[in-house]
Amino acid sequence: MISTKKIYHSALSDDFQDWQAELSGAVSDLDTLFDLLDLPKQAQVHTPKQFGLRVPHAFIKKMKKGDINDPLLRQVLPDTKETWTIGGYSTDPLDENNHNPIKGLLHKYQSRVLLTVTGACAVHCRYCFRQHFDYHTNQPSTHEMDAVIGYITKHTEVDEVILSGGDPLSLSNKRLKLWLDKIGEIAHIRTVRLHTRLPVVLPNRVDDELITLIRHYQKNIVIVLHINHPNEIDDQLIAKTKQLKDAGATLLNQSVLLADINDDIHTLSKLSQDLFGAGILPYYLHILDKVQGAAHFDIAISDAIRLYWQLLEVLPGYLVPKLVQELPNRPFKTPIDIYQHSNEKN
Repeated sequence: MISTKKIYHSALSDDFQDWQAELSGAVSDLDTLFDLLDLPKQAQVHTPKQFGLRVPHAFIKKMKKGDINDPLLRQVLPDTKETWTIGGYSTDPLDENNHNPIKGLLHKYQSRVLLTVTGACAVHCRYCFRQHFDYHTNQPSTHEMDAVIGYITKHTEVDEVILSGGDPLSLSNKRLKLWLDKIGEIAHIRTVRLHTRLPVVLPNRVDDELITLIRHYQKNIVIVLHINHPNEIDDQLIAKTKQLKDAGATLLNQSVLLADINDDIHTLSKLSQDLFGAGILPYYLHILDKVQGAAHFDIAISDAIRLYWQLLEVLPGYLVPKLVQELPNRPFKTPIDIYQHSNEKN
């Protein structure tokens, strides 16, 4: 009989046939995760009935073994605090259901539309604002693509299409190309943007076929990565971001301020510096979206502002991301007024 430890070791030794096999092999049970990280089972964890544990081996390899407080582990480890009922936190914190004119399309901002092209993600981040989103009724099939494309074609004020989900890079290259080709036929679309975490948690997703697809695309391609902590940036990711940049993609990053994970000046300043070293520009620093189950990650606006003043002191302006909050029924990301707590800036 083959021991489970041998199976775990094989999975961690980059022995997958391709990125899709690696994605399918993501860890989804706590015992396996704790075994891989040399951790005893923790009292505060739980097994959610929905939005369960999901984390690829490549991301686990970036975590420090034996450390239950590892900042990458804490982003993906289900905690009993998720079961708390906290006032002000909801299942649809951005009121997206009221900006969903047709299946698979959100039109909240005047010049951009967002497509939920998939409900799949490689990793389940415990603070995800769409963890309660009904993807079953909002994921367009191949047949329903025409309605989405028709809507965008009709709305000539839209010049950018954002592919989201889920994670658009969890789609196969064939499926992704189908979307890109259809969008590419719309004359007034200038830019296609992909919001993704896959290159961070599953770097092998950036394969030769994806690079070729990006290199030959006729529209601007912007890839917004989601990196919250400098430990997420390693040599493998840097090699992949170089390939993406060389193919012509513009790389940006958005982070979420998370309590006891990145809410200190050392972590945030190093994150911006390491992003720049990887060819990625810091774009947004988000106040947590108030989604049900994630209140324990939230920090006070006054603390965020204090950190922002410190970032302004230690970083050049081009490395300081915009401090923003996304609020329901606002036609833009809302910049945080950093002067509202000016007495706390020092």
